[in-house]
Amino acid sequence: MLSTVLIIVLILLLVGALPTWGYSSNWGYGPGGILGLILVIVLVLALMGRL
Repeated sequence: MLSTVLIIVLILLLVGALPTWGYSSNWGYGPGGILGLILVIVLVLALMGRL
């Protein structure tokens, strides 16, 4: 249950950090890339049963 909530929150943060929105256009791809990496790590850990 906790891993599902964590994955959903990370996906929402990833969408919010994409530089296509007006308020984040000058951030570049850094926040989206970092959140994407965290999301991949959490997904791998959830699939392996370690989370």
